[in-house]
Amino acid sequence: MSRGGYGAGSIYRRKSDGRWCAAIYTGERQRMLYGKTKQEVMAKLVAAQAELSKGHVAEKSAPTVAEFLNTWLETSVKPSVRPLTYAGYKVNVEKHLIPTLGKIRLDQLTPRDVQVMMNNRLAAGFSAKTVSYIHQVLRTALNIAVRWDMASRNVARLVDRPRRERTQINPLTPDEARQFLAAVRGHRLEALFSVALALGLRQGETLGLRWADVDFEANTLRVRNQLQRIDGRLVLVPPKTEKSRRTLVMPPLIVAHLREHEKRQAAERLWAGSQWKEHGLVFANRTGAPTQARHVIEKFHEALAQAGMRHVRFHDLRHSSATLLLVQGVSPRVVMEILGHSEIALTMNAYTHVVPELQREAAQRMQSILER
Repeated sequence: MSRGGYGAGSIYRRKSDGRWCAAIYTGERQRMLYGKTKQEVMAKLVAAQAELSKGHVAEKSAPTVAEFLNTWLETSVKPSVRPLTYAGYKVNVEKHLIPTLGKIRLDQLTPRDVQVMMNNRLAAGFSAKTVSYIHQVLRTALNIAVRWDMASRNVARLVDRPRRERTQINPLTPDEARQFLAAVRGHRLEALFSVALALGLRQGETLGLRWADVDFEANTLRVRNQLQRIDGRLVLVPPKTEKSRRTLVMPPLIVAHLREHEKRQAAERLWAGSQWKEHGLVFANRTGAPTQARHVIEKFHEALAQAGMRHVRFHDLRHSSATLLLVQGVSPRVVMEILGHSEIALTMNAYTHVVPELQREAAQRMQSILER
């Protein structure tokens, strides 16, 4: 960075876009001047200093962090991201950033302010993952503030995110997987549990399945939606990434479970009568409406307890699917496609616990080739 001084201001060239900048202090705040060349900025700086010396500079007070964040949400975030992403940003702004930083003027926000906010959130019992997301939202917002010439630097970039402990993966063993499926035989949610375990679907993807996504002729299932709660309502939204939109081949066991489930749902439709509201969902509730995620989790834990099995999370069914496939010798790239991961590194980083098993199998295969 080339930097020089001139009176009350300084001139430098920004690395981000190559523009020349000058900072001049009016007594109340810092005012930024920009130009394509150093000479252009120098002229603007001289003119601004002349006005300042005559008392002609009427600086408008900078907005508060709260005012900027609200404007950023509505004008930058809302038109450009998925509704679920916008909802997540909004919650973090309203619940964490505005209550802690909102009264500070945007041009007076410091790295220390950000660090104190993050420390307070951690002390209040929020997880490192949550605080990291809060930091990410603020950093993204301040990037726009710099781009809009409302801030001279992104102070959030000068503060490190808290260290996040990797969530321990707790998959079912092959024997436990068979035990679980035997325990839920005849359960109203048997097909849901089976699909989650055998195909590795996320909970939102499972609850967002529609009968139009199931092809019994080809024995395939398309993942095209996920069920999410946005502004208090359960709605179907597209998957987050293009890789998450995928078509999966169903094992015969899953085909049979879904056909049984289809018959059960037809009986529930008749029983509900006029109360049935058709949404086309595979795993609807008893009146055809979307099923609450917490209901599924409660029934899942009840089934584990009744079977005398150890406690695992519902999301561990997805981990179990990936682990079982990998230890059976299925290519990691195929597992990546089944899970809907965007990169194979994401798959292997998540399932490092099976790498030793894969290495042993690779060694055995190499031995058999060399012996032959």
